[in-house]
Amino acid sequence: MSTDMDRAIPRPRWRSRRVWLGVGAVLGLGVLVSLGASFLGATQRSVRVAAASVTIDSVERGVFHDLTPLRGKVTPHDVVYLDAEEGGQVRQVMARGGDMVTAGQPLLAFRNTELELDVLEREGRLVESITQLQSYEKQLEDSRLANERAAVDIDYNIIRLKRAADRRRDLSANGYIPVEISDQLRDELNYNQRLRPLQLRTNADEDALRLRQLPGIRTELVSLRRSLIITHGKLGSLVVRAPVSGQLADLIQNVGENHNRGDRLGEIVPATGFKVTATVDEFYLGRVRVGQSADVDIDGRTWRLRAERVYPEVKDGVFTVDLAFEGPGPTGLRPGEAVEGKLSLGGDRPALILPAGAFLERSGGDWVMVVDPSGRFAERRRIRIGGRNAEQVEVLGGLQPGDRVVTSDYTGFEKVDRVNLAK
Repeated sequence: MSTDMDRAIPRPRWRSRRVWLGVGAVLGLGVLVSLGASFLGATQRSVRVAAASVTIDSVERGVFHDLTPLRGKVTPHDVVYLDAEEGGQVRQVMARGGDMVTAGQPLLAFRNTELELDVLEREGRLVESITQLQSYEKQLEDSRLANERAAVDIDYNIIRLKRAADRRRDLSANGYIPVEISDQLRDELNYNQRLRPLQLRTNADEDALRLRQLPGIRTELVSLRRSLIITHGKLGSLVVRAPVSGQLADLIQNVGENHNRGDRLGEIVPATGFKVTATVDEFYLGRVRVGQSADVDIDGRTWRLRAERVYPEVKDGVFTVDLAFEGPGPTGLRPGEAVEGKLSLGGDRPALILPAGAFLERSGGDWVMVVDPSGRFAERRRIRIGGRNAEQVEVLGGLQPGDRVVTSDYTGFEKVDRVNLAK
């Protein structure tokens, strides 16, 4: 065998242990770098938006105005309702909704045969009772006159008999007339003298009774006559008249309709002005008071109002407040006209102020995007807020005066920590 065939073959350098260890170290470092990059990218999520598409406002010190928004409508200050006093079938309509009417003007006429018959029957009974009382009163008066006449007759008889007895005394003593005639005159005189005190006592007793009965009779007569007027007036209630002057609204207009007693027929709006009836979020129920001021915008002008009544009932998350204009209100107001404004709750105070914006809907006021001084990006920052209204947010922590904050809509910002602002 040749020695050339037994010569050793050298191992390639790339297959050496040192090379493989180096390659493994490089690969491991690459993996670590890649994982680190991935980790850093996950913790610093960002989005790119055009700077011109966002609104940026500055945090400043100022006065926080304790306000709550108002949404309401114009309503008449007073409304007079028209209800059917007796009801019946509509016979005639004499006015229409929207007409201006005066107090006492007939608006509507009913036909009610049952009521008419009932009134006639009641009037008959009342007239009969009145006639009976008047007859009894006349009887008492006739009895008084008869008693006085009887007393006068007795006095007359006593005087007449005295004179006759005196003239016949001498004639009887001389035998010119029978003694019986003289005795008869004296007997009649004695009878009338004894009858006189009895008649006077009877007259006094009957007078006392009459005087006790007359006031009751006369009071009853007055009551019966008043009842007669009221009963007859029921027929007058078949004609509905305007109780006040004003504008007629919602009056029924169909002849032949039937309505019961107490049915609502319409309403009249007197010329006493208008008010604003507004709704307020139930969150402010404990803070709204009568006398608080409010501002509303009507026809491009701001008007000052004052709360005059707060209704505590909550419905659908809101309660109602009535507000009256301070001084003369705007002209040309129409019932139902919608208005918006702000109600002052009286808690104005110095504070760190951030203008309110659409960002509150997404962040709830828990965090904001604060713009870097360079203006090239904005970063998420947690904050703490106090009161807020439609225009202002009271900042209690997390921001400093001069900080610039993105206050426009945060849609798409919920899961990012940084917003890159592209020019």
